[in-house]
Amino acid sequence: MFTGLVEEIGRLQRRESFQGGLRLVISAGQILEDLAIGDSVAVNGVCLTVTELSSGRFAAAVAPETLRRSNLGQASPGDPLNLERALPLGGRLGGHFVSGHVDATGILAQRRTEGNAIVIYFTAPAELHRYLIPKGSIAVDGVSLTIAALDREGFSVSLIPHSAEKTTLGQKKRGDPVNLEVDMIGKYIERLLAPYLDGRRKGGEKLTAEILKEYGFI
Repeated sequence: MFTGLVEEIGRLQRRESFQGGLRLVISAGQILEDLAIGDSVAVNGVCLTVTELSSGRFAAAVAPETLRRSNLGQASPGDPLNLERALPLGGRLGGHFVSGHVDATGILAQRRTEGNAIVIYFTAPAELHRYLIPKGSIAVDGVSLTIAALDREGFSVSLIPHSAEKTTLGQKKRGDPVNLEVDMIGKYIERLLAPYLDGRRKGGEKLTAEILKEYGFI
């Protein structure tokens, strides 16, 4: 589990084919202080397991499914990567709950300045739109952000100078792919309510105010 608060920007040193997937070697500094083999690290928002450690770098394997759903397969040596260690028990949750299980990729379509902020608009796959709400949370390349506005094609966020400087989002250009992970709470609620929404539970019973009250929603 992660928070979406990036700790540092690392660099991809090397990528190698590995058992149908990839092996990534990533340079880092701060996160290596207490990192151990087997630990989880969010790399551009993707939860990866540390398989090797050496001075100033670590290695992790990326499975084919992860390559299909994320932008890691497009990363080249020298590219910057957002890095975050797993949330420690009792640690501060400054962002939101981020699992590191990327749902899909979006595209940076527009960016503009507004006062001291950078407003960035991302397109998002249609299947994710139902999980996006104004002022709701979303992880973009592992960065916990608040959705400022929505339309049928995607959403916009507002980056403060600190976020632009301390994450890769400040360096992103129009057309760049980004990893998207929607708020997991919405997905769990949808899953729990699905039997009522499609009438497959309790003999075809539909969702009603009484059922919502029974389960504590109202």
